[in-house]
Amino acid sequence: MAQNDFHAGAGSREGSPADAQRTPATPGGWRLDHSYARLPAGLWAEVLPSPVRAPQLVAFNQRLALELGLDAVALAGADGAAIFAGNQLPPGAQPLAQTYSGHQYGHFTTLGDGRAILLGEQLSPAGARWDIQLKGAGPTPYSRRGDGRAALGPMLREYIISEAMAALGIPTTRSLAVAATGEPVWRNEARPGAVLTRVAASHLRVGTVAGAAARGDLAELGALVDYTLQRHYPEKAGSPNPALALLNAVVARQAALVARWMLVGFVHGVLNTDNVALSGETIDYGPCAFMDAYDPATVFSSIDRHGRYAYGNQPKITQWNLSRLAEAVLPLLHPEEERAVALAQAALGEFAELYQHHWLAGMRGKLGLFNAEPEDAALAESLLLWMQTTKADYTNTFAALAEATAAGCGPITGAGDDAELTSWMARWRQRLARQEQTEAESLRLRQANSPAVIARNHRVEAALNAAERGDLSVMTRLLADLSSPYDYAGADPAAREPGPQGGEAYRTFCGT
Repeated sequence: MAQNDFHAGAGSREGSPADAQRTPATPGGWRLDHSYARLPAGLWAEVLPSPVRAPQLVAFNQRLALELGLDAVALAGADGAAIFAGNQLPPGAQPLAQTYSGHQYGHFTTLGDGRAILLGEQLSPAGARWDIQLKGAGPTPYSRRGDGRAALGPMLREYIISEAMAALGIPTTRSLAVAATGEPVWRNEARPGAVLTRVAASHLRVGTVAGAAARGDLAELGALVDYTLQRHYPEKAGSPNPALALLNAVVARQAALVARWMLVGFVHGVLNTDNVALSGETIDYGPCAFMDAYDPATVFSSIDRHGRYAYGNQPKITQWNLSRLAEAVLPLLHPEEERAVALAQAALGEFAELYQHHWLAGMRGKLGLFNAEPEDAALAESLLLWMQTTKADYTNTFAALAEATAAGCGPITGAGDDAELTSWMARWRQRLARQEQTEAESLRLRQANSPAVIARNHRVEAALNAAERGDLSVMTRLLADLSSPYDYAGADPAAREPGPQGGEAYRTFCGT
């Protein structure tokens, strides 16, 4: 068997339901495979999680556990806590840390999983293949001077935001569990320690490919490209130019993903190349947050002092990151450098148009427009300009439009008797009148594309602060509110309120 073949579901990211059925479940429902470990050894290193003092399950995603084919009842107790804290390996686990690089704030750095350990790939009953990773499970060969640990607050933040993103319908890694360790970790002060169990289509990153390219082993690089195509883009496996097929596919998925972020006001916060997943999922929820008052310059990360990863910069930064992917696979695109560069530039040149297509399609949905007219982008952009000028709440402005009727619009924060908004509303209603669909159909389309509820920053902080005091009820309520973000009828009015001053002074911090 070639090193980049799958043991189960060869040639496909998802395999088939029969693959999971042929792989017998072990106690707890584990069906772990290890296709990544069959890649060249330069891409990973064996490592064991470090035991902790007093593992205790803080959060457990039972619905996700069932989707993965796991025994949610058995794992909800002490046995689950031991596994999710790293004290006990699930049956069939072969733990490893992945190696990759990262262009961190534009500067190339050799990295790797410094505090994350991949246990294996769970084969679900539906035939899907999911990485099961412990984040904060202790030092690895790539930890450098780090302790390999994580604090409870950042791990719960990732749990909350990743599940909020999943409910919004945005491709994302998922959170299966958070286990407290009973031990402190030291950051700026002593904080309670925790381990997050993250579930992902894979943890392959732009930085994974860039790291392989930096080592200069073309066989390793080619194996990685073939593996990624097999796992995430099986329809492109066997392409006469695998590297070009991968580049085109990742460009397309990232354009769609970032457009989805922009449409809900999400700010990733740290878009280094090691945080760009080749699968097209959102990955690594560090200093992330949702924007309240609309402003393209919005930055939440305490270390992004120059706004490199500001909300409005996310599309162009993503294209910059994809350029680093193109550079990495350049030797595989064509033996003649000039021709390879031309192929890479052509692939990268598709990003802007693809992004604009997805963003405008999403904006048409938020405005209740079923058909396309040439001035639709200008209509959306003029509303955004008004929102920026008045510091209107991004989510609630579109939610007000989603609840508008022929008789009028719901209250828009900061609008008052604004003449500019009144003029825009008249243009919008004229645009609605030029389509065949009824007002009720347009209303349903608007509500399906504009969430009533997002993970408001002040509520996330309240949940994290309460959890660190041992009170999980605030987080439980928040997760319940976030589980149905498009349910206007059932949304709690309090869950829709922005934070103080529109969240302008809110700051987030990297978990390390």
